[in-house]
Amino acid sequence: MAREMQKNTMFIEQNTGDYENGDPQKNLDDDGREKRTGTWVTASAHIITAVIGSGVLSLAWAIAQLGWVVGPAVLIAFSFITYFTSTLLADCYRAPDPVHGKRNYTYMDVVRAYLGGRKVQLCGLAQYANLLGVTIGYTITASISMVAVKRSNCFHKHGHHVKCQTSNNPFMIIFACIQIVLSQIPNFHKLSWLSILAAVMSFTYASIGLGLSIAKAASGGEHVRTSLTGVQVGVDVSGSEKVWRTFQAIGDIAFAYAYSTVLIEIQARYNQSESTRK
Repeated sequence: MAREMQKNTMFIEQNTGDYENGDPQKNLDDDGREKRTGTWVTASAHIITAVIGSGVLSLAWAIAQLGWVVGPAVLIAFSFITYFTSTLLADCYRAPDPVHGKRNYTYMDVVRAYLGGRKVQLCGLAQYANLLGVTIGYTITASISMVAVKRSNCFHKHGHHVKCQTSNNPFMIIFACIQIVLSQIPNFHKLSWLSILAAVMSFTYASIGLGLSIAKAASGGEHVRTSLTGVQVGVDVSGSEKVWRTFQAIGDIAFAYAYSTVLIEIQARYNQSESTRK
């Protein structure tokens, strides 16, 4: 009787379209969930979009504040931290064995599989606090960018003698509302074309930022100079401003390294066997 009920239950849970294709397991993964359809192209697009985020645009300013000694050292330090955490998360995708173990589809699944107990709540709190901080950072960055475009249009129309003051608040609200609407789209992770478009845009604005920095340095001028220690106290800034800008620069560099936060989700959509076969 139990076996018959199990058969009936399995029959109900299967999609009838699967039987039309001749194989009830064709569209299911080895753990019974929907088969992963991501390829190396879509995975690369996700990774590029995550690595080359809007935080890279503030790296030039951050290096200018820290100097040519501390600045690259902080960049290298955060790159090693990101490499370590990314490698660790990639190995934790399956548990307890990294090759044949049960898949963990989210960051919290990894924490629950390897740590469990109270640590799940603590890591969840840390993760959501990090996601909240990243969201706030992107909202502020987007509003500043939109204000910069509006001010630029104002200067071109009325001249640079006009102040063209614009508040960031309306643009923050607009950006937040758009994000709330987009977050309601079901199966958002399947919009591979959007990830590819975002990857192209990431390369585009990173290249624009690099080009503008090179052009600014090549043009010369009294305000275009570099230093081993960054901005100088008593010349460019005061002592308190130097401390504040140093911490702000470190925060900007940390904000640019947000890759490991979404690594598990990217890996969960990547079907290596299908990509290899193709």
